[in-house]
Amino acid sequence: MIDRRSLLSAGASLAALLPLRALAAERGLDVALTNARVWTPGGGVRLSAVGIVGERIAAVGTDQVKALATSATKVVDLKGAFLMPAFTDNHTHFLIGSTTLSQADLLSATDRADFAARIGAVAKARPGKWILGGSWDEQRLGGALPTHEWIDAVTPDTPVAVPRTDLHLYLLNKVAMKLAGITRDTPDPPGGVIVRDANGEPTGVVKDNAKALVERVIPALSDADTDAIMRQGIAHALSKGVAQIHNPEISWSTYESLRRLRAKGETDTRFYAFVPLVDWEKMAAIVAQEGRGDDWLRWGALKGLADGSLGSRTAVFHDHYDDAPDQSGVRVTTLANLREWITAADKIGLHVTTHAIGDQANDDILDIYAEVEKTNGVKDRRFRIEHAQHLSQAAIPRFAKQKVIASVQPYHAIDDGRWAVKRIGAERLKGTYAFKSLMDAGATVTFGSDWPVAPLDPLTGLYGAVTRRTIDGANPNGWLPEQKVSMEQALTAYTINNAFAGFMDDRTGKIAPGYYADLTVLDADLTTIDPLKIPDVKVLHTFVGGKARYSA
Repeated sequence: MIDRRSLLSAGASLAALLPLRALAAERGLDVALTNARVWTPGGGVRLSAVGIVGERIAAVGTDQVKALATSATKVVDLKGAFLMPAFTDNHTHFLIGSTTLSQADLLSATDRADFAARIGAVAKARPGKWILGGSWDEQRLGGALPTHEWIDAVTPDTPVAVPRTDLHLYLLNKVAMKLAGITRDTPDPPGGVIVRDANGEPTGVVKDNAKALVERVIPALSDADTDAIMRQGIAHALSKGVAQIHNPEISWSTYESLRRLRAKGETDTRFYAFVPLVDWEKMAAIVAQEGRGDDWLRWGALKGLADGSLGSRTAVFHDHYDDAPDQSGVRVTTLANLREWITAADKIGLHVTTHAIGDQANDDILDIYAEVEKTNGVKDRRFRIEHAQHLSQAAIPRFAKQKVIASVQPYHAIDDGRWAVKRIGAERLKGTYAFKSLMDAGATVTFGSDWPVAPLDPLTGLYGAVTRRTIDGANPNGWLPEQKVSMEQALTAYTINNAFAGFMDDRTGKIAPGYYADLTVLDADLTTIDPLKIPDVKVLHTFVGGKARYSA
């Protein structure tokens, strides 16, 4: 039986395919990719060829491509390389990530002195200018949260606000705290925390909504600088085989930059731009007046925040943290507001996703989604939960039953796996990064990075998903190895499942006639390679809309 969505998708693909066939027969193929090991979801791997006319795939199969090729066709002999639908990344903070490409590398700092020296070097090179990246991880620096005292001496005149790798904390120096007006008398804002020492003085670390105290005094980038930074990020994404980006964001900055870039032409990668859930009325007005964009840049999607992160102990759990018995997380947005905004946005057809890390937060959002469906009726809404990181056992089957998409990021599993047990204990790990359990239950699971929290590199995500080996090498058989997934499942999560999660599954995510020629070419067959060698695989080409936007 074919449901309505499948019928509509098939109709859209057929509508694109019919003129393509006629055009290909009349003028021949524009591009022929030959001698490739072609993988597509559900189709396995076979030696084949792909023919392209304009932006779309017109033919698949050696005989079909050969029949439609002419002397004007550009033939690219891939010499047995692995050809697949291009990767989509389900979750980035694209402008922030792009900014880190030209900032200090703090994540690889080895100790407190090294950390300070790296920030000091940037301050010396750019005196007086805000230092805003890159991200840090206290677990790699001995375990204790840094304080302003670590960096004050090397930044006497330079304000610093550098994020923890999860983006839920900033480390500020004294200069930044003074500019932000943060003192011992500054109260914690709702949904935020100013970390204080034993004497009540701010340490320089601010969590979640307390970040706004400093963000309001950081000078805004010019539009030209912002767009130039975005272009660097786009080039970086293409070099990693990524043709489409989902940007579930809680600001408008990336959306606004993308609108400017799109006005100047193709954006080279496709974008699905989310904006803050609280601003649903503003987005509704844009959609009513302008529609939802095009297949290079689409909007009409919203992101809410239920809680914080595990690393900052602001993820909301039913029980307290094992290493902080007085804490169980921070509700970044009240349940009343989430319920009201999601209900209203969904009623008028906007697409909603919600960040949820802790088991309590995930249960809360599943409850709200169920209530909204009951209130607004059944429709193809494709609710998502970003991260779905720590789940109660009862929550896992609910994703499939309620048709909620689990938008997860595999690299986090092999990063957090080094220390997560300290936070929540062994029992709650049973629902942590439960990719296979979700898939076995029938849920739609999609993969991405959360860049710059993790690398914008699907190959590292694939490695994490199929091996579960933590980045410190301490788990040779994998951390929580029962949650390993197959390469077929992982590739599917990065391609057609991501296309579905962004309402693009009728035209991206597969290698099939009528679909966009968004393709990634790799130098190794991911379905047969030793999983430990996945990080060594090289991207040879990234095609988006039929054009090679990156070639090694």
